[in-house]
Formats: sequence, C-alpha cells, structure tokens
Amino acid sequence: MGELPEQTSSDPDEEIMRATYRALQEYGYADLTIKRIADEYGKSTAAVHYHYDTKDDLLVAFLDYILEQFVDLIHEVETTDPEQRLTLLLDKLLVAPQDHHDLMVALLEMRSQAPYKEAFGKRFQQNDEYVRYMLKTVIDHGVQRGVFNDVDAEHAARALMTIVDGARDRTVVLDETDALATARRTADEYVNAVLKADTDEHES
Repeated sequence: MGELPEQTSSDPDEEIMRATYRALQEYGYADLTIKRIADEYGKSTAAVHYHYDTKDDLLVAFLDYILEQFVDLIHEVETTDPEQRLTLLLDKLLVAPQDHHDLMVALLEMRSQAPYKEAFGKRFQQNDEYVRYMLKTVIDHGVQRGVFNDVDAEHAARALMTIVDGARDRTVVLDETDALATARRTADEYVNAVLKADTDEHES
C-alpha cells in the first residue's frame, strides 16, 4: 500500500476517502468514528452522513477506494516485460506497505470483521481476487514469452499471495519488523526456483 497520490480535485467523496485514510492511520478501526473522520475532513458529521448513512457504508466505499488506488498504481507501471512487471508488482505488495504500518493494522482489524459483516467480506474477497488475477496474468504472459517455466499460473499466484498475506499478518499481529523484507526475499526465491529455474539453465 503506497502513499496516496496528490489530490487533484475537490470531489467530496474523494476528500472523505482521504480523511478516512488519515483517521484509520491515526485511530485504527476500533476507535474510528464518523466524528473523527469528519474532523479530518474539516466539516461536520452531517456533511459525512450526507454521503454515507453509516460508518460501515463509508468503510465499504473505502475498501473499494483502496483497490482503485492500487489498480491505478499498477497501471502506471510502463514496462510490459513480464519479469520486470512481476518484480514491481511484488514490490508494491511487500515493500510499499512498510511505510504504512498503522493502516495495515486498521485493515487487518477490518478483515477480522469479515465473517460478521458480509459487505466487508465481499470487498476483501474482491480485492484478493483482483491482486491474484494480476499476478496470474503476469505469470501467464511470462510463460507465453518463454521467460517463465510452463507452470500452473493460478497455483503460482496463490503461492505468492500466501507469502504476501503471511508477511502482513506477522507484521501486524507479531510486530515482526522484518517480516515484509523476509517475505520479499522469499518471493524472489520462489520466482527463481519455480518460475525461472529451467529458463535460466537454457539461457546458460
């Protein structure tokens, strides 16, 4: 999760999403209130409620917003080289979040509510499916180009997502400061051992 891009419009929904982002980083999910979001927004709680009936409605919209920001970030990657694109994608998943520990905590708190809040569960599932789709697409492209082995791209994407999810959980739950860096190294080891081993031998 990287830094939000600079705001380029005065759209109220955009401003509220950014206010929610800041409030979550400062207070976490458990202590988040519409009042605190409104304070970050610089307006009254009524102004926030004009757009979102409840806090849960707002947070569902926020999860959509986070995915949109991630999608925009990935689409900004100009290279079409599968290997480089996979490297950059893994960096976005495992390097960028290091600067946003408080937000990672808040999102994990929200994720823990997914079994009880159907809308949360759907959004987290959609986000996971999209990221996995991005990984699978890049791996498939690499297989077609001959830079990756002829692997099961779906399985490889799930394996990489397991590394990502495990690292994020250990970072938040166990406060392991090096978990993301370890996972980034592990992801490279997986790529080299599973996706590239045969192709590197052929190049040699």
